[in-house]
Amino acid sequence: MIVKTPSKLEKILSEGHYGVTSECGPPRGSNPEHIIKKAELIKDHVDAINITDNQTSMTRLCSLAACIRLKLMGLEPVLQMVTRDRNRIALQSDILGAASFDIYNILCLSGDHNSFGDCPQGQNVHDIDSMQLAQMVRLMRDEGKFLSGDELDGKPQMFVGAAANPFADPFEIRVPRLAKKVAAGVEFIQTQCIYNLDKFEKWMKGVVDRGLHEKCYILAGLTPMKSVGMAKYMQKRVPGMDVPDEIITRLQGVEKGKQADEGIKICIESIQRLKEVEGVKGFHIMAIEWEEKVPEIVEAAGLYPRPKID
Repeated sequence: MIVKTPSKLEKILSEGHYGVTSECGPPRGSNPEHIIKKAELIKDHVDAINITDNQTSMTRLCSLAACIRLKLMGLEPVLQMVTRDRNRIALQSDILGAASFDIYNILCLSGDHNSFGDCPQGQNVHDIDSMQLAQMVRLMRDEGKFLSGDELDGKPQMFVGAAANPFADPFEIRVPRLAKKVAAGVEFIQTQCIYNLDKFEKWMKGVVDRGLHEKCYILAGLTPMKSVGMAKYMQKRVPGMDVPDEIITRLQGVEKGKQADEGIKICIESIQRLKEVEGVKGFHIMAIEWEEKVPEIVEAAGLYPRPKID
């Protein structure tokens, strides 16, 4: 059953345009100005804005409240929801809460382990996993039912997404894992940051060979490098990240004060190359605490102006 939602992002993708999303991390406090300022910087250059859900297991303003802030600004949020912190009752409740504020996009995630964050003694819930979360959203949307089988009073009209990491080991299971997410009801994918374009293209070939690109929209993830130090840290210290030595060498080849400009240039070049990859339907630009650079990247990559959708 194909259900069209009111999601602006879904409409743009379904009409054959490249989708462009970005993301904002909520503040570690209740002051909303932080999220409002970030959104103002990028709102005219993206189709939807992800709001992260206590990323890296650090306690922050909740994703749902921050998404409501974006709605009040007339913007389109993507509610990120992790299974780490809530059981199935709380997850279903928050989905209904988001739907009641006309939030039309959700990204289903597992979440970083609590040991990485500010409350390492906290319990990881994981009552269900991210694939089961996607299945649950589809059950609520398509059939109007809770997991219990009880009927809903008002279906949550959400476009269902998930994340994919083409670079995690073992590489051989990356495409089959995506196939499982698609089978669970996922309709769009935002990938891990891409630096190893050759490996990503190999993954995409496997995706296309299985026809998965015709069953979900794949948005390629990109994060511009600010410095060679950032590149080395991501290469050595961030699990599941694949930063080729060529990126390090290129950043080392420019003056320290110009490394950020080179990082932006690399990001733009990557988007241009990824536009030619079969199955890539859009881009998820994660300019972490560097949101002011998103418009520059989008414009230079030929992704601006964004299409207008009624």
